[in-house]
Amino acid sequence: MSSALDVERLRKEYTMHGLRRSDLASDPFVQFNAWFEEAIRTGGPHEPNAMSLATATPDGVPSVRVVLLKGFGPEGFLFFTNYDSRKGRHLAANPRAALNFHWSWLERQVAIEGDVSKVSREKSEEYFRRRPLGSRYGALASQQSRPIEGRTELERRLAEVQARYGQDPPTPENWGGYRVRPYRFEFWQGRENRLHDRFLYLPALGGGGWQIQRLSP
Repeated sequence: MSSALDVERLRKEYTMHGLRRSDLASDPFVQFNAWFEEAIRTGGPHEPNAMSLATATPDGVPSVRVVLLKGFGPEGFLFFTNYDSRKGRHLAANPRAALNFHWSWLERQVAIEGDVSKVSREKSEEYFRRRPLGSRYGALASQQSRPIEGRTELERRLAEVQARYGQDPPTPENWGGYRVRPYRFEFWQGRENRLHDRFLYLPALGGGGWQIQRLSP
C-alpha cells in the first residue's frame, strides 16, 4: 500500500513543559482539575472536555470512541449516552472503562481507568432538560449504533419526534448518564527526545489517599 504522505516523518518535539513529582497534587482529582482548567483557558477552538472512552466485551474485545465529559469530582467522571448503544451494551456486561484526555496544545495526556455505574434517573432527566432542544430531539430520533437505511430515514424520525413532542420532548427511557469511578490515573507530559514525564496514581495500600510513582517514558 502506497501513500503520498511519508507518515514516518511526521514528528513533533515536545518542549513546552516538564513535570516533577513536586509539581503534583497529592490528590489526582485536584491535579486533574488544575490541568483541566488550564486546558479550558488555553484551548481556543478545541474541546477540552473531549475524551476517548474505551470499553470491552466480557471476552476482552475492545472498542473506543470520543465522547464529552459532563462533570467530574471525587465521585468520578460523568458522561451521557444511549444505554442501547454499543458502549452501553459493553458496559452492561463489563462495567469498566478507560478514559483518555489528549490536550495536544499543552502536550499533555491524562489516562484514567475505573469502574462504571449508571447515575440516577433523576440526574439523567435533570441534565437532559438542560440540553439544547435539537440535541433532545436527536436523542429520541436516533437508535444509536443500529443500522439505518439512509439519512432520509433519520430525518423522517426527527420530524416525527418534533411533531409529537413540540417544545418539551421527554427523556428517553434508554438514555442517561454513566459515572467512571477511577482506580488508576496517569498524568503524561511530553518532553524532548521522547523522554516524557509520566506519573501514576494508585490507591494507597490500606485505604485512604493515593500513592504516586514515576514511570519510565
